[in-house]
Amino acid sequence: NFCRKMVSTSTQIHFAYEAGPCGYGIYRHLTQKGFNCMVAAPSMIPKKSGDRIKNDNRDAAMLARLHRAGDLTAVFVPDAQDEAMRDLSRAREDAVAVAKKAKQRLKAFLLRNSVVFTGRSQWSKTYFRWLADIAMPHPAQQVALQEYIDAVHESLNRVDRLTDQIRQMVAGWRLAPMVSALQAARGVSMVVAVTILAELGDLTRFKKPSQLMAYLGLIPSEHSSGPSIKRGGITKTGNGHARKALVEAAWAYRMQARVSHVLLKRQKDLPKQICRIAWKAQLRLCVRFRKLAAKGKPRQKVVAAIARELSAFLWAIAKQVPSVA
Repeated sequence: NFCRKMVSTSTQIHFAYEAGPCGYGIYRHLTQKGFNCMVAAPSMIPKKSGDRIKNDNRDAAMLARLHRAGDLTAVFVPDAQDEAMRDLSRAREDAVAVAKKAKQRLKAFLLRNSVVFTGRSQWSKTYFRWLADIAMPHPAQQVALQEYIDAVHESLNRVDRLTDQIRQMVAGWRLAPMVSALQAARGVSMVVAVTILAELGDLTRFKKPSQLMAYLGLIPSEHSSGPSIKRGGITKTGNGHARKALVEAAWAYRMQARVSHVLLKRQKDLPKQICRIAWKAQLRLCVRFRKLAAKGKPRQKVVAAIARELSAFLWAIAKQVPSVA
């Protein structure tokens, strides 16, 4: 009713609203009807420091003024299929977090009851066989132990189910060729590639790699004035899910450069140019990791620097993939 009323009294209508938990349903509905709509990034909306009154009417008027002035920054709106893959990858990420917490609770229970595993690797088949043979002194403790063990098994099974679903869904995704191409890079598994593309979309939408780095929040913050230049930690703006996936991938470059049998299998059917870019990334990033670590830089800072440069190599790989529009 509101749209009909506005159309009858106006020649041109623009809609704008803040990105939030309600998703992009309003945006898709309005754009399908032919209206101009923007989903504004809440963190980039200018706000007056002395304005302490907030309500829907004032917010709507403020958004209208800022939109007319061109001071709003639009967020990237994925299409329906990309958003569906994003939901699936985030579901797996949540399942991994639940599994990690279940493992911590089990280990805490064993620790406070002085039950110590003397083997080499935890969470292996040997470890779970050892858990099954534990006999607690009281029946109540035995029940608690079994519930903790079952919780770990259930959470791990959930992660496996979601991982398998991601693998199946990728085959029919429009970004499937780019998922395969990104896996040519060391540390970029199928899950990492899907997470990055589901969160960011087609990487070639960025005109240059520095834009991708800034979007991921991997560039250093800066507070400079005149000749004084002060840089701090990374900005951590933009998409945290994709940034986390890249940081995890960057840890693979702490070792020497080599093409393992797993990586060779992933590169088997890929164009030679993509494989060359992936190898060039290894030659640079593995050496850079060791040099930064040798200078005494904290490991977290080193990994952030490697993740920043890795994003540029992934952008270069994406440019070699035929258009997926």
